Amino acid sequence: MKLVIIPGLGDSGPEHWQTLWEKKFTGSIRVRQRDWDFPDLQSWIAALQTVVEAEHSNLILVGHSLGVALVAHWAAKHNATHVRGALLVSPSDVDSPAHTPEVVRGFAPMPLQKLPFKSIVVASSNDTFVSTERARFFANQWKSEFIDLGPQGHINAASGLGLWEEGQKILARLIPAYP
Repeated sequence: MKLVIIPGLGDSGPEHWQTLWEKKFTGSIRVRQRDWDFPDLQSWIAALQTVVEAEHSNLILVGHSLGVALVAHWAAKHNATHVRGALLVSPSDVDSPAHTPEVVRGFAPMPLQKLPFKSIVVASSNDTFVSTERARFFANQWKSEFIDLGPQGHINAASGLGLWEEGQKILARLIPAYP
């Protein structure tokens, strides 16, 4: 299994759990975008597709924030044969001007089709980028398991999670056991 780290708007900095996981889990791949601050849906999808096409192994997608919307858009357009699961953390509500900046509106509407792989949506009760109800709605539409972490902010570096051990335990549920 390989982790595909999919940051959101602005990328994930050095103290973000995604960056720490990328360093911890050997063979992890980070999706790189040309412009992290002014996201373009089509170029972001193309960057994710390039990574998936280059890997001929079982992949676990690890999306955060706008990266979750990217996974939903990508899955609606591309073959997900090599993807075994997705951990979708703090999905930004790209449809809501009250929750997200105008710069992400190009990712609206959020795709609501069932995802073609096992997935877990993790949300926080005090995330300013999505309400718990809306995150649960996304999970239901995608046929994803839903986990409410309680008040953890945007589940990012500012949340002070470090290597986010609880997240690693959730991630492990997506990785099938091999004999």
